Amino acid sequence: MPDLLSTAFWVAVGQIVLIDILLGGDNAVVIALACRGLPAKQRKLGILYGTAGAILLRVTLIAFALTLLAIPYLKLAGGLLLIGIGVKLLVPQQAHDGGHVQSSDKLWAAVRTVILADLVMSMDNVLAIAAAAGGAGRHELTLVIFGLLVSIPIIVGGSQLVLKLMDRFPVIVTFGGMLLGWIAGQMMYTDAGMAEFVPHLKTWEYAAAAAGALLVLAIGKTAQTRKVLAGSP
Repeated sequence: MPDLLSTAFWVAVGQIVLIDILLGGDNAVVIALACRGLPAKQRKLGILYGTAGAILLRVTLIAFALTLLAIPYLKLAGGLLLIGIGVKLLVPQQAHDGGHVQSSDKLWAAVRTVILADLVMSMDNVLAIAAAAGGAGRHELTLVIFGLLVSIPIIVGGSQLVLKLMDRFPVIVTFGGMLLGWIAGQMMYTDAGMAEFVPHLKTWEYAAAAAGALLVLAIGKTAQTRKVLAGSP
């Protein structure tokens, strides 16, 4: 059992919670984007199930954080996948698309989207959490689980707030999709396999992130236009 009276334990817990607060903003946006198409009664379930699945997955990834981040082209593939998720979340689902889909199917589809996006986005986050937990010596996994559990209400509350804002200001959906593109661009630029091909400059990294955001916006808007034209009489 961890020493609950140990200063090192609580410092590590505080660091993990802080990391989750700072890095949890994008997770809240993803959860809100994925759940915005659910019926009002299922939104909370989608947020809870998606958050729980993402947290469990993140705990599993902690043990392999250093190895995963060192695999060449893994972050590149993850970035491409994240761009696809961002585009998908930008394109509105028309009524006839979901006419034969049960509410429960929509719920689990949203949960799968949340978990998949979090899997891709967490590769950098888990490294920071693993480093914070390692500072307390033993019981690193206990620290990770405890810290993530403490952060769950923050992520859930943030997701619900973003959902309400999306209902009132739909343009937030566009910015949310672009955020995923921004993260994807950064991931691909910092991939271990790309190190010898790109300059190690923050300016270039930000340029790659901006390119990812604009790519999601361009593809998403094109897909939206085609859907509208396809649905026109």
